[in-house]
Amino acid sequence: MDLSNLLIPAVLFFALGFIAQAVRSDLKFPPELAKALSIYLLIGIGLKGGIELSHADMSDALNAVTAALVLGFSLPIIAYAILLAGRLDKLNASAIAAHYGSVSAGTFLTAIAYMNAQEIAYESYPVIMLAIMESPAIIVGLLLARFSRGSGANEDDARENHMGELLRDAFTNGSVMLLFGAMFIGLVVKPDSLATITPFFSTLFMGVLSLFLLEMGMEAGKRISEFRRAGLFLVSFGVVMPLIGAAAGILVGHYWLGFSEGGVLLVAVLGASASYIAVPPAMRLAIPEANPSFYLTLSLGVTFPFNVLVGIPLYHYLITRLTA
Repeated sequence: MDLSNLLIPAVLFFALGFIAQAVRSDLKFPPELAKALSIYLLIGIGLKGGIELSHADMSDALNAVTAALVLGFSLPIIAYAILLAGRLDKLNASAIAAHYGSVSAGTFLTAIAYMNAQEIAYESYPVIMLAIMESPAIIVGLLLARFSRGSGANEDDARENHMGELLRDAFTNGSVMLLFGAMFIGLVVKPDSLATITPFFSTLFMGVLSLFLLEMGMEAGKRISEFRRAGLFLVSFGVVMPLIGAAAGILVGHYWLGFSEGGVLLVAVLGASASYIAVPPAMRLAIPEANPSFYLTLSLGVTFPFNVLVGIPLYHYLITRLTA
């Protein structure tokens, strides 16, 4: 495995943000700018996916959607079983498991930057899978928490209504809306019309991604002090679960979907990543008994840096060995 593949600007900016927090630098990032960068990046990858889909086979797209649903529903159940085996309580296990069935757009974008730097081609279908996989894990997490509580009839009725709102939020989440909306625009708008905006979303893309990862590195660095509360088992889980998810993604991408090397890597990254944007607020609202420092430290402080710095090149190496 060639470690020089990590020496790309986006990854190095992530490391810079992480180090800045570790040494307690006064470097700060405007919160509203971070949101604006996220919106830009989600629209950019959605448009690219829609443009590629306009030339793609819809039966293959439906196959990718099915694979995304299988991964989205099965991975949190695997994570939940592992956490219970480690004797974590059921409600915390439910909340953490939901994060590991959902996806990280930041990790996905880093994988795209990694492949662009090496001129590796990839299919558009993983962009659809990225949007689809936001929601199933939230549903699984809510169901696991409900079965764990054993509440009374009146409480069940209240939670039924509460869950209905949460499920609606899961499918109308801002990141999901942006991805699907931008994909639809890229799919239906004529190339001549799209040419007026594509330079903005292509030429500047890597620069904006570098700023986004600088901010994410700073956020990840803030979680270092919380490792002690998470415990050795949970920190180990934050590394082992991405490896399990990546293995599932590689098998699905290679044997089921028949993607190219780049496409399989993106599916592996989807399986390996953990949500730190869509799922935390949902779990905070639905499972207030769960400890936020556990699931935030794991998803943003352990799994995200592991995937960015080690996981992506490792998964790529394994894929090249599999397809050799």
